[in-house]
Amino acid sequence: MRNELDFSPMYRSSVGFDRVFKLLNNSQRLQAVDFWPHHDIVKTGEDEYRISMAVAGFDESDLDITQDRNFLVVKGSKAEDQQGEYLHRGIPARSFERRFELADHVWVEDASLASGLLTVSLRREIPDALRLRKIAIGSGSQDTVLQIDANRHTA
Repeated sequence: MRNELDFSPMYRSSVGFDRVFKLLNNSQRLQAVDFWPHHDIVKTGEDEYRISMAVAGFDESDLDITQDRNFLVVKGSKAEDQQGEYLHRGIPARSFERRFELADHVWVEDASLASGLLTVSLRREIPDALRLRKIAIGSGSQDTVLQIDANRHTA
């Protein structure tokens, strides 16, 4: 039995959150979740994040990292090793694709691979036009309107 949340009351008092509601609805529909490769997501600062993925046996040439708008996609594919007959295979070397949905204005800073651990550093950079700005309250004259416009262009 699947319970879906009804977000219609939220639409009455919020503007521009359609993407968030869609994301929450989509997360309820996830069926089979593949937990490989294992990964950690760590908040390392106010606007800094780090994703670490255990990719033992993969080289830089086997991995592909792309960012397309609000998605970070990490793909790994390894050629089949034919050096012998495996009696036990405990180190997985199968292809994978791991997708991370990123918030607005989150960008990949860099990526590194060391000791079988892929580390992707992320940073949220809010544009100046979207930052909080103080608006002075005036007498309603034309000068006040010009002052607000001037602050917006300099912010």
